[in-house]
Amino acid sequence: MIVNGLIVFIQMGLLALLVLLAIRMITLVRTEPLAAGHQKVWQGKQSGESHSPEFTAGTSEWPVAVRKPVVDAAPDRAELITRLHILAGLQERDCRVNGLELSTAPDAVKAYAAAWLYGAGCALSDKSTRHSTALAGIVAQIASRKTGLRQPEAVQAISTLTASTVFLACFRAGLEGAEFWRYNHYVPPTSSLYEAITANAFI
Repeated sequence: MIVNGLIVFIQMGLLALLVLLAIRMITLVRTEPLAAGHQKVWQGKQSGESHSPEFTAGTSEWPVAVRKPVVDAAPDRAELITRLHILAGLQERDCRVNGLELSTAPDAVKAYAAAWLYGAGCALSDKSTRHSTALAGIVAQIASRKTGLRQPEAVQAISTLTASTVFLACFRAGLEGAEFWRYNHYVPPTSSLYEAITANAFI
């Protein structure tokens, strides 16, 4: 008898909670459009904007979701380093296939490779980090690993791009090649590291 009474009591409690929940939901549905409208008007007053009667009357108070265009976000530092390693490896292999061994090439040629890779780094970086000391350091480190050029010499080549037409040509080729590779997954021959070096330097 006690058990049956306890069960009935619990069932009544659950029913009361369901009724309370339904009432709360109905109240929220009815009041939220008004709250959204008041928030819009308050924000307009805060920014000093004047509103037309049509806006304040509010034929529809529900906020409208705005879809932002999908863009290829710039990579973070780790992803940038990974991409540059991949791109440098692909270009090193392309040079080797065409008879240019970067590891045994003169330092001037290795510096051209650093300039090309710096252009690629700029293409793959966010605009705020292009031409920065951090990017130059990343490129110098990768160029040193791939070509054997000392990092200070790679940084020197990067910092004096405008002093050499060959450096600038390699930089532009790297910029264009990496930009194309970013969306098409290959570097066109006209923008390759091998073409940039052989077309602009005597080797």
